[in-house]
Amino acid sequence: MRKRLCLLFLFFIGSLWLSAPVTGNQKPEKTVLFLWWNVENLFDPYNDPATEDDDFTPQGKLQWTEKRVALKRMRIRHLLSAVEAHPEYRKYPDILAFAEVENRKIFEETLEGICGVSYKTIYHESRDPRGIDIGLAYNPKTIIQTGSKAYTVHLEDKPTRKIIVAGFSAANHPFHIILNHWPSRSFDTEWTEPKRLAAAKVARHILDSLLAVHPKADVIVMGDFNDEPADRSLKQVLRSTFDASRVRANGNDLLYNCWSGYEGIGSYFYNNHWQQIDQILLSPGMLDNNGLSAPEHAFRCFTFFRLIDYSGKKPWATYEKRKYTGGYSDHLPLLLKARIRD
Repeated sequence: MRKRLCLLFLFFIGSLWLSAPVTGNQKPEKTVLFLWWNVENLFDPYNDPATEDDDFTPQGKLQWTEKRVALKRMRIRHLLSAVEAHPEYRKYPDILAFAEVENRKIFEETLEGICGVSYKTIYHESRDPRGIDIGLAYNPKTIIQTGSKAYTVHLEDKPTRKIIVAGFSAANHPFHIILNHWPSRSFDTEWTEPKRLAAAKVARHILDSLLAVHPKADVIVMGDFNDEPADRSLKQVLRSTFDASRVRANGNDLLYNCWSGYEGIGSYFYNNHWQQIDQILLSPGMLDNNGLSAPEHAFRCFTFFRLIDYSGKKPWATYEKRKYTGGYSDHLPLLLKARIRD
C-alpha cells in the first residue's frame, strides 16, 4: 500500500513538471516586501510602574489576561501567514513594523511563533506615557541591517513616540526606512494638529539628511500619521503628493504617496467613513529603475474577510468602545512590494 502511494505521489509530481510552462533561463524577480501595521495595543498582562498600562492587566478595566494575549499573538501570526499564502507575495514580509507595541519582549515573543522565518528585531524604547513603541523586524536571510537611530519629537506637554530611521541592504542595494507613529487626534483635530506638525518636521529633517548625503537614495517613509494625505503635516511639511511625475521632476523636494489612485478601502474606520491615516511614502529614488523601485500596483491595503468585523464595514478590532471583541486590530496593514533592479 505504501509503495503504491509513493508511486502515485511521484506520478503527480511528474505531471506537474510536465505541465509547467517552459521559461528557459528566466531568473525569478527579486523583491523586498514591506509591511506596516498598527496592531492595536500589543501589551503584556503585567503592570509596569513606569507607564500608564494599568488597564492592560487582568485586574484592570480591560481585563487583559494571558489568554487574551495569546489570542492577540495568534491573530498577528495568522495575518502574516495570510500574506505568505497570498499568490501575489508567496513569502513573509522581509521587513515589518508594528505600532502600539509595549516592549521588546512581547514583540519578539509574538514573532518567534511564526513557522518558516526567524526575524531579527530592532527596538527603541520611547517615553510615551502609555509605554507604546514601534517594533521593527527583518528577515536576516534576505536583508542586511546597516544601522538605526531613534529621534525624539519635542512637545510642550507629554512626550510621544520616537521616529525611527533604519538602514538596510538587499542584494547589495542600500535603502532606508523612516517609521512614524504621530500624536493622535484625541479630543480635537485642530487642537492636536501642532503636535503632528512637530513630528512631521522631525521626519522631514531625517529625510533631508539622508538625501543630502545620497540624493538618489531609496527611502520608504511609513507609519500611522493620524493625519490623511491632504492634511498640512503630510502635504505641506513632509511634502507628499499623489502625482508621481511631479516627484520625479522636482528633485528631492517631494515624496510620492502610495495611496495615489488606490481604489480599495482605507486602513482605519472613523465616523462612518474609511480614513487613510496609515501611509507609505516614497522618495524619488524609489520611482526610478535603479536599486529598489516601486512599480505600478506595488502598494496594497491588505485585507481578507476575517480582518473585517461582523458588520462588514470596519476592521475587526480587539476592543470596541473599551469592550473586548477579540479581533485583530482597529487598523488594517499596508504592504509594499518593491523590486530590486540591478
